[in-house]
Amino acid sequence: MRGVFVDANESLAVIFERLEKPGDPKVRVNRNPDIKPEQWPKILDGAEIAVVDHTALPTEIAKQCTGLKHVVFLGTGARSYMNPEELGQLGIAVHLIKGYGDTAVAESAIALMWASARVIAQMDREMRAGNWLREDGMQLTGKTLGLIGFGGIAAEVARIATGSGMRVIAWNRTPRSFPGVEFVTLEKLLADSHVVSLHLLLNDETKGFLSHEKIAAMRPGVIFVNTARAAIVDEDAMIEALMSGHIRHAGLDVFNIEPLPGDHPLTKVPNVTLSAHSAFRTPEASENLIHAAWEHCRRIVRG
Repeated sequence: MRGVFVDANESLAVIFERLEKPGDPKVRVNRNPDIKPEQWPKILDGAEIAVVDHTALPTEIAKQCTGLKHVVFLGTGARSYMNPEELGQLGIAVHLIKGYGDTAVAESAIALMWASARVIAQMDREMRAGNWLREDGMQLTGKTLGLIGFGGIAAEVARIATGSGMRVIAWNRTPRSFPGVEFVTLEKLLADSHVVSLHLLLNDETKGFLSHEKIAAMRPGVIFVNTARAAIVDEDAMIEALMSGHIRHAGLDVFNIEPLPGDHPLTKVPNVTLSAHSAFRTPEASENLIHAAWEHCRRIVRG
């Protein structure tokens, strides 16, 4: 059984090759992270396993990938790049990797929260332009952090935030418990939280979940952080709330269009701190990710 790492950047390629073991399935590494979806059939060349980082696999393209039976997606957000149900109907199983970067993403969410609270990116931009912008920040000690969705990443965010003196509340679609975290209704979370951090998986139920009505129900002057998926949020409503000041500041790592175009409305809104979908990018998380990818490949071969 053959495989191809379809879109490896150099750092992931090096780790992937280093973690290969004797007896592993033969997986060729394509060292080009910027391929187009229409290149899939040629790159795979009949391989049964595809390891993919971020390249979209439209169903119509998948139909042309003769021999493809398994897609190992490097993360949990495959739905942003492909339709797992439609691929399943073609006999192609999509395998996800969970938990590899919980600490990395949580630390990024905390960093975006603090940067937003103290307006650091905006002051940096203004100073580089020759303006001495001095803004009052939000002191976070004693403030309430609301976590929408509570998996491994949110648990790490809660651990860090409680250690810094914040009150942490959370809402999850299924009952959960966690030391130091109070689980509340979504309505109470939106109304009480000085900071709201989003941690839901994207699926048919959560697409557009944070609607215009839910954003309006947030505490005025709230800080909003999203390291999950952009499609969970009504983007137009979020931008409107930022421009009105209802959302004081947003820290965003994920976008509906990636890379984010330079003329996108979010690049024109001053009270936003942007990062390039990089919350998961640390050497430790990459090591965990590629190790898990190899384990998927080994299990596939073992049947």
